[in-house]
Amino acid sequence: MKPVKALVITAPGINCDTELSQAFEAAGAQPESILLSRLMRKPGLVDQFDLIGLPGGFSYGDDIAAGRIMASLMRREMYPAISAAIARGTPMICPCNGFQIAVQAGLLPGPSGDPNSASPMSSNLNAPDHSQIGVWPNSAATPTVALATNIGERFHDVWTRVEIPSKTKCIWTRGLSVVQNCDMLPSAHGEGRFMTDIKTLETLEKRGQIALRYVANENFNGSMNAVAGICDPSGLVFGLMPHPERFTRWTQHPWWTRLSTDERSADTLGLSIFKNAVAYVSDYASSQL
Repeated sequence: MKPVKALVITAPGINCDTELSQAFEAAGAQPESILLSRLMRKPGLVDQFDLIGLPGGFSYGDDIAAGRIMASLMRREMYPAISAAIARGTPMICPCNGFQIAVQAGLLPGPSGDPNSASPMSSNLNAPDHSQIGVWPNSAATPTVALATNIGERFHDVWTRVEIPSKTKCIWTRGLSVVQNCDMLPSAHGEGRFMTDIKTLETLEKRGQIALRYVANENFNGSMNAVAGICDPSGLVFGLMPHPERFTRWTQHPWWTRLSTDERSADTLGLSIFKNAVAYVSDYASSQL
């Protein structure tokens, strides 16, 4: 079987591309970082990859607003190539600044469609199901969600406990189980408070597009419904404020020396997220043979 290739889109100010590449590699994929400026000249390069990563950082200095400049460039120059890749089943992960960019670039929460028309999720959590990808519009949609300034107007650099909704469609997180002390991910942002209107939030909840939440009392940025991450209707595109790529080894855990051998016997939550996506791509490739 051919190797799973992962595209890591980078740009001035992005500073988590190395960690994202290492996470893809640890999960069994072959990553390649390509500058956005090169991709804008050759959008067709996207077609060579099975996975896409939009890393965290402070793209273009986060001037104007977090992710605004890079999102504007992607809306104008990359939207057709990226949306076409998603439409043919390419998973995409967007941590932190990547989430801020994806929302403003019209990639999340994805095509609206009819929230009542989705087919039931496959009982095999690793089985590819492209029936819910939907039709991506020819031009980027107006954002319907936002990542606002944290409550308290402070930058937070913290580890927080998270939980995965049992009915999520997100192929990156669904089927994963986490236990206490191992259910943590690092976050580092000043603009990560998930906001939207009540109707949109209800639709996202109903469709299973909430992919990750902060646990009770750890919603430090004030996000609505404690939302830490969402996905598009197909579950392929995953945007989240925490950094799973920064927790792929147990030695990165803030108190890893106090964890038992049993607790450290499984993969970290961060690595499990990336392995889920690589397995999804591999399963889909096998189904096409």
